[in-house]
Amino acid sequence: MAKWLLKSEPFKYSWERMVADGRTHWDGIRNHQAANNLKAMKVGDRAFFYHSNEGLEIVGIVKIVREAYPDPGDEAGRFVMVDVAADRPVKTPVTLAAIKAEPELANLALVRQSRLSVVPVADEEWKVICRMAGVRA
Repeated sequence: MAKWLLKSEPFKYSWERMVADGRTHWDGIRNHQAANNLKAMKVGDRAFFYHSNEGLEIVGIVKIVREAYPDPGDEAGRFVMVDVAADRPVKTPVTLAAIKAEPELANLALVRQSRLSVVPVADEEWKVICRMAGVRA
């Protein structure tokens, strides 16, 4: 199973709302590289839920529950969305500063491609972040 990181601005869609909703569609992605990452997701993959702009921290984990399908908000029909379900919160939020300070995460796409809202996470990076977050990998 692949691992990912999904960014959301908390004032638009927070972890608390994700938990309350239980399941949602991840839509509105209009960057081609981020959209390709959505297309690569498979049911059962997991993703960190990252609060961007405010907080700048990983706050939870979601599971991919529906693979890529057309985003109805894209009139041109080029972009897709996936469905995700809340899995669990992290025990300790992992801040961007902590991620940048960890040498084992120097190649993490969140650090290298900070503008992308959907990025892959390598297995070893996932384990490091889970350890930092106080959750099992």
